[in-house]
Amino acid sequence: MAAIKFEKALQRLETIVTELEQGELSLDDSLRIFEEGVKLSKTCLKMLDEAERKIEILVKDKDGRKRLQAFSVGDEDDSPEIEGE
Repeated sequence: MAAIKFEKALQRLETIVTELEQGELSLDDSLRIFEEGVKLSKTCLKMLDEAERKIEILVKDKDGRKRLQAFSVGDEDDSPEIEGE
């Protein structure tokens, strides 16, 4: 499958779900787009995994060594101060 943007893949998945839910396609067409949907789903999951890895940030521990730490929305103690708050 050629490189596809996440948003386009997700939009196509939504279209596939709608078409399958309507139940107006032949069995062959339903199987074909279902298969396409499975491939798109795997592609989206792979893109999300890659994005999650990119979100990992380098932080220094107490000894000054760098280590990887996964970014978490709940980690407010380490978040930078924002002016105007």
